[in-house]
This record gives sequence, C-alpha cells and structure tokens, in this order.
Amino acid sequence: MRIKRFLKQIVPFGLIWAGFTFVYGLVEYGLLGTLDKYPATGNPYDFKNGILPLVLGAFVIGSLQGACEVIWFRKRLSNTSLRVKILLKLLFYIFFIALSLIAFSLLNSYHNYEEYQFTDAIDDLKRFAANFAFWSTLTFMGFVAGIAIFFSEMLQYVGDGVLYNALFSKYHKPLTEVRIFMFLDMKSSTTIAETLGHKQYFALLKQYYADMTSAILDTEAEIYQYVGDEIVLSWPKEIGLRNNNCISSFTKISETLNAKKNWYQERFGIVPKFKAGYHIGEVTTGEIGTIKRNIIYTGDILNTAARLESACNTYDTNILMSGELYNQLKKNNSLTFKRIGELVLRGKNKSIDLYTLEF
Repeated sequence: MRIKRFLKQIVPFGLIWAGFTFVYGLVEYGLLGTLDKYPATGNPYDFKNGILPLVLGAFVIGSLQGACEVIWFRKRLSNTSLRVKILLKLLFYIFFIALSLIAFSLLNSYHNYEEYQFTDAIDDLKRFAANFAFWSTLTFMGFVAGIAIFFSEMLQYVGDGVLYNALFSKYHKPLTEVRIFMFLDMKSSTTIAETLGHKQYFALLKQYYADMTSAILDTEAEIYQYVGDEIVLSWPKEIGLRNNNCISSFTKISETLNAKKNWYQERFGIVPKFKAGYHIGEVTTGEIGTIKRNIIYTGDILNTAARLESACNTYDTNILMSGELYNQLKKNNSLTFKRIGELVLRGKNKSIDLYTLEF
C-alpha cells in the first residue's frame, strides 16, 4: 500500500517532465529538421534516435524530483512560507538540472560517436556549456521544474483527489454516487481552546492534523473539509469498504495519537482525544461556485453522519456508525463491533441502528 501511494505521488512529476520535454523535442525538430548537427554547438543531432532517450531521461528526472518532494522537502520545509519554499526548491533543482545536463551531454556523445573517445565527449561538453544553447536548455528545464513545484504545492493545498477530479472534469456535471463519510471531532475542544489560548490551540490543531496524515493516506481517504477542530473524511463505497479502510482510518489515527501522548502532554499539557460518526449512502457530487470553485457533496447522508458524531457523547463512546454501514463491513477477528441501540433523528420517521467499535 505504501509503495502504491508513493508511486501515485511521484509518477505525475515524471509525466510532467516527459510531456514538456516531448513538446520541446518536437519544436526543436521543427527548427532543425534533417540537420545532423546542432548549428550552435556542432554536437550531433538525431531526432528519431534521440527523442525516446530524451523523454525517458526527462521522466527519470521528474520522478527524482517527485521523490525529493515527497520524501524530503515536504517534511523539511513544512513550516516554511510558500514563497521561500518555492525559491529554495527552485535553486536546488536548477543546480541538480545543471549537473544532469552535463551527464546527458556526455551520454549523448557516447551514443553518437561510433568510436567513442572521452576527450571528444569533453570537447562536446565544453562547446555545449559555453554556448547559449546550454543556458536556454537550463532555463527551459528550470521552468518545467517550477511548474512541477507549483503542482506539488497545489496538491498539498487542495488535495490530490480534488485537483485530479477538477483537471479531468469528473464532476463538471453532477454525479450520483455512493460514499462513506466520517465526521471526526476533537473532544472538549472548547475547554482546550480556552485553556491553551488561540495561538497555542492553533499549534495543537496543526500538529493534531499533521499526525493524522499517514493514517489518512494509508486508508485512501479523501479530506472533504476541515471545520475548526473537526475533519470530514470521505471514501467512494468500494475504496472505503476495501479492507475496512474507513474503520482502519479511525484505528490508525488512534494508534498514532496514543503513541505520541507523552509528547502532547509535555508540549501542550493535554492529550487530544476524538470521536467519530459514520454513515454510508447516496450523494450528489458536483462543482459549485463562480469566484471560487469547489467540489461538494449534497445528501442527507452528511447530516446523518454529523448527528451520529454528536451522539457519541450521549452513548459515552468514541465511535458510532449506522447499521447501513455495519452491514456492509467485513467482519473479522481483529475488529469487535457492538450494537448499542437505535436512534431516531429529529425530522426522521425511521430509526437508525447504532453500532460501535470495541477496543
């Protein structure tokens, strides 16, 4: 699962690089045509034999950038402002690209000379580095790196599911689908906020949500929205039920926060606890808004899930789910469910069977 998630995050970077490089190669071919040498440098040029290695090389570079973003930069620069973050990344990648261009120049010489001599490759490299062609290529690749950086930042701001759905216009026309929703709320948040003060409380929330990240990604959840100390997660039915992802998300978050309880106690003087309400049902999903567009879900399922989360206090439990969801979950020895009664929600005639998870 982690490998699949990792590949899902870095492959788009490789595709961005490969796409831009392929277009660059076509433009170059349109300008050079059947020439067998670059006019500016005199280095060998062969579009037919060179375009595939060029695109594949770009894909590798893009994938390496994606790996740097996911493994290193997102953690190292998580508390850095956006403009400083972009500048630092761009400088790093431009330096990396310059080294890559030198390596590709040497490889290109090896590919094009029938009798390869290292001194010939060095001469080609010197001509390339001293020519405007080197700097124009570096500028182009720096631009592509900048586009990829922007793409990376937008993924973090809006979420990959939202961005991809918007790019491919999945919800441009409203769709009806079955989804699972989890409303997860911090317990005693008002008291905690009053005790810590708004600045410390914000720092607590920031760390609290950050610690949920791995659990959310591991269970393929989509973050629908943050509402203060409440987070709303959603899954398409098939994904949410697969390996009981929707329930595993709750248990993984619990395990993560429990493992850090001493740290929270030392840092903030409290250990955050939470409760969650689950429901499954049909919603209408679509884009809305003119000045600021967003993808929203409409349907009674959201209201019901929110009410189940609120009812956790009444039943003195950390998790409540509807009978509709319970009936579709896979039952196994690792999870113990318990029916705790029925609930008639205001404005509804039919009661809802309530289940909880025993730990």
